[in-house]
Amino acid sequence: MNDPGLIRNDPWLEPYRAAIVRRMEKAITREGELTGEASLHSFASGHLWFGLHGKDQGWVMREWAPNATEIFLIGTFNNWQVSDKYRFDRLDHGNWEIRLNKGTVAHGDRYKLLVRWEGGEGERIPAWCNRVVQDPKTHVFDAQVWIPPKPYKWKNPLPDLKDFQPLIYEGHIGMATEEYRVGSYTEFREKVLPRVVRGGYNTLQLMAIQEHPYYGSFGYHVSNFFAASSRFGTPEELKELIDEAHGHGVAVIMDIVHSHAVKNENEGLGKLDGNPAQFFHGNYRREHVAWDSLCFDYGKNEVTHFLLSNVNYWLSEYRFDGFRFDGVTSMLYYDHGLERDFTSYDFYFDGGQDEDAIAYLSLANKMIQEIRPGALSIAEDMSGYPGLAVPVDQGGVGFSYRLAMGTPDYWIKTIKEKQDEQWNVSEIFHELTSKRADEKTVGYAESHDQALVGDKTIIFRLIDKEMYWHMDKGSQNLVVDRGIALHKMIRLITAATAGNAYLNFMGNEFGHPEWIDFPREGNDWSYQYARRQWSLVENQELRYHHLGDFDMEMIRTIGKFNIYSGYCMHVKTDQADLVIAFERHGLLFVFNFHPNNSYTDYGLAVDAGKYTTLLSSDQPEFGGFGRYDTAVVHRTQVELSFGLKQNLKLYLPSRTAIVLQRGEIPRVR
Repeated sequence: MNDPGLIRNDPWLEPYRAAIVRRMEKAITREGELTGEASLHSFASGHLWFGLHGKDQGWVMREWAPNATEIFLIGTFNNWQVSDKYRFDRLDHGNWEIRLNKGTVAHGDRYKLLVRWEGGEGERIPAWCNRVVQDPKTHVFDAQVWIPPKPYKWKNPLPDLKDFQPLIYEGHIGMATEEYRVGSYTEFREKVLPRVVRGGYNTLQLMAIQEHPYYGSFGYHVSNFFAASSRFGTPEELKELIDEAHGHGVAVIMDIVHSHAVKNENEGLGKLDGNPAQFFHGNYRREHVAWDSLCFDYGKNEVTHFLLSNVNYWLSEYRFDGFRFDGVTSMLYYDHGLERDFTSYDFYFDGGQDEDAIAYLSLANKMIQEIRPGALSIAEDMSGYPGLAVPVDQGGVGFSYRLAMGTPDYWIKTIKEKQDEQWNVSEIFHELTSKRADEKTVGYAESHDQALVGDKTIIFRLIDKEMYWHMDKGSQNLVVDRGIALHKMIRLITAATAGNAYLNFMGNEFGHPEWIDFPREGNDWSYQYARRQWSLVENQELRYHHLGDFDMEMIRTIGKFNIYSGYCMHVKTDQADLVIAFERHGLLFVFNFHPNNSYTDYGLAVDAGKYTTLLSSDQPEFGGFGRYDTAVVHRTQVELSFGLKQNLKLYLPSRTAIVLQRGEIPRVR
């Protein structure tokens, strides 16, 4: 333990050995305190004991509410009236229980708790409930009894995650329809999942699954952690979506929000038993200063049990294949990372870190692998915290991947601040390939974050208002030509250099126009921008399908050749020519970013062989000009100045990317 692999891999961490070892020991000690001799998996089974459960002889319901003095069950089955018949009994350790005869409540009934405490009372949705619905007239949220007579029967085996290289399609169920309304699990399964499969993606990442009272929060202000959002449909419909994805060999992961909770008291955990500090900090740390939400106290055993059980629940009950943990940066630091520029390692070990949160994340990641070996666990962290995706026993936090969150910001800065002729190709290559060698990363050019109102997607930054008038094939526009060419190049070079996985947000693959803005008072509750206009990519008279077709071929090429099994090997970066070339796992990637100059017989020092073209962004079917002949087989030539390498001469059209595969040249006997 005193010699963590994290430090061996990065000697610059040696001055912080004591802090790293202390955090490792804290996670081990915490696990022992919580589980004793049991496994994390068996410990984190609160959802099987708490909440409402139907038994052969009747019903039982339990809730943790240590500050409560009385609890009553109210609902449609008793006309929402408080009565002794529905009074809970107090158990040990702040737990409460009620047992009901068979037939007292039924599938579909709505219910709540009436919780009383010293000096007050309130109606509350149980913390452990697995179904919450909103009344369409009153807009009030209630828990709902959900034990269907015929439980969903799984049809397909879980995908094999051994040696898995995730190509992630990030989607939002509600905004996946083109109509001006909230989409459903069933519609997503029938209409969007086939696009994911056809596009070559092998992983579906679903946002906004945990129930949230405000649709416009994008699912990040969670109220009911064990309830799949009912605004999209039923639990069985979500399970059918996941099951069908598995049938196509597609893994399904979910955005899980354990970094904070909505402040709502009636719908959420804000003051479930009257105590503001039941689940959250009781001091100045209770409220998140930037998110208008509440911060969990990860040092409390009951909170850790609740959150670990939540992870177990989604893995076991819905068969998710992993998670993207949202807001990890906010969890790691007392100041949520808001007052740090992270220009030095000191910022990661200066005493401003929440080691209770770090221990919780370590245990969650360890348990995920216990339950589902190979499951994906992705950290959304913008601070660059070292060791996030390093095993816990090596001094890390145990995530299997971390998001390369600096890449989208880099592309935004480049597009906004530099003329095309000034793009620094050495800097581009360095930015895209500089990753911690001992941690797996998910690369991406843009996600949902860059599409939200107030920001711009890459295509909108490149083309802007011209998208409204010149995306038809009959229109000639230099701004559109430039935007389409660079959109393909940016996404290809980002995907090709991604550490170990790649992510795309729903619709960005074909340059979906405009931004995302959910219905709210400020836009008159409009769904205009909370949808995806699939008809644009399906319209063969418009140029969106060029981008969609290119993305499909790009993803298929990356997946077919498993390029993330190899490292990016630098071949050439030439600032005067604006050319970047590199090799990865048997493929040669060449990019000419120059806006005007095309090059004939452009020499690259590569291994001897014959090179065939797999993909060119200049192909007419991808909206290019057909200046590069993909049928030509290129053979290297001996060049004395290249040493052991040989000279591969290529024609490189301006603003074009090319992917080639090397094959051996047969020896002449």
